Amino acid sequence: MLNAIEIAPKVWWVGGLDWNERQFHGYTTERGITYNAYLIMDEKVTLIDTAKATFTDEFVQRISQVVDPAKIDVVVTNHVEMDHSGSLPKIHELAPSATIYASAPAGVNEIRAHYGIEVEGVKTGDSLSIGERTLHFVQTPMVHWPDNMVTWCPEDGILFSNDAFGQHFATSKRFDDENDLAEVMKQAKKYYANIVWPYGAQVQKAMGALAGLDIKMIAPSHGVIWRSNIPAILEKYQAWSTYQTEDKAVVVFDSMWHSTELMAREICDAFIKEGVTAQLIDLKHTHISDIMLYMCDARYVAVGSPTLNSNMMPTVASFLTYMRGLSPNNSQRIGIAFGSYGWAPLGPKQVEQAMQDAKFEMPVPVITQQWIPGEEKLTEIQDTVKKIIEDTRA
Repeated sequence: MLNAIEIAPKVWWVGGLDWNERQFHGYTTERGITYNAYLIMDEKVTLIDTAKATFTDEFVQRISQVVDPAKIDVVVTNHVEMDHSGSLPKIHELAPSATIYASAPAGVNEIRAHYGIEVEGVKTGDSLSIGERTLHFVQTPMVHWPDNMVTWCPEDGILFSNDAFGQHFATSKRFDDENDLAEVMKQAKKYYANIVWPYGAQVQKAMGALAGLDIKMIAPSHGVIWRSNIPAILEKYQAWSTYQTEDKAVVVFDSMWHSTELMAREICDAFIKEGVTAQLIDLKHTHISDIMLYMCDARYVAVGSPTLNSNMMPTVASFLTYMRGLSPNNSQRIGIAFGSYGWAPLGPKQVEQAMQDAKFEMPVPVITQQWIPGEEKLTEIQDTVKKIIEDTRA
């Protein structure tokens, strides 16, 4: 029998641990995934969310350690995406009399579409008494689906936060203070950058709706539960959702015969020389979702490609497409396009156009080099980057 874990008096974690998953929607999950669900033992036995369908047996075993699943009275579905709701049909089968609640109208419609199950709809401001506790619902649409909502339990001070404040991070320890905080924050940042980043305005609205709550614990749908570092993660979400940048640079490139690589290294070194933290990223060796982790709070983004068959390299195009899809607000980011070529600088010019389309501030024209850059060209690149930094700081 797999163990449930009591996270607060009469509140249990009953989710699933996916130790081996390494990909979610095109982003790498090198530390696995958790599918968090929570069981509240009150006059009405209440389940907050379920788990991915492939973890149904594990999930039901954990519930059964605390209570017969048939005795569940209430199911709250904060989000219908299948890694959250995949086990809902099984719970509906085991506890057919349980009332299921979801955000109205999106959650109600999505559960009907996915599973053919009819549920009760709730909206922001609605509440539900389950005995000693009253659950309050706040809709958070597009953080990151239309149906998203969070559930607040004031008696325990627990915010069941759904995808917000989550991390794809499988660990045997359930709380932030039981794990390496640097790793937890890294995974929270990567999760935000690859899942939540397009919805900064919606995150701001949701945080406004939750302001003033005496939150003692944030229990997300993925990763560890926050109890000791709540101010830290709230501060980070404030910064990320308002697209704040730091004095950092990301230099992303691919290269065929090292000419573009030479230019990339010179650009990176120029940033370092001027005291700007810089990350050099070769697309042959780094997944695009990891690049977003570095880019999330970087003020400078340089992207380089040689010309291949009259185009930029496919790896560079893939990165720029992925980045554009996440819709980061690049208006306060400085962009630099660069690259080498043999016959025509078509690849680097395509990079420049893509960065302009993504609303980067582009202070200089694309930096190009036919064939191999010599010392004079490399010095010129250093001087260009230095001037960009000086002008930004002025």
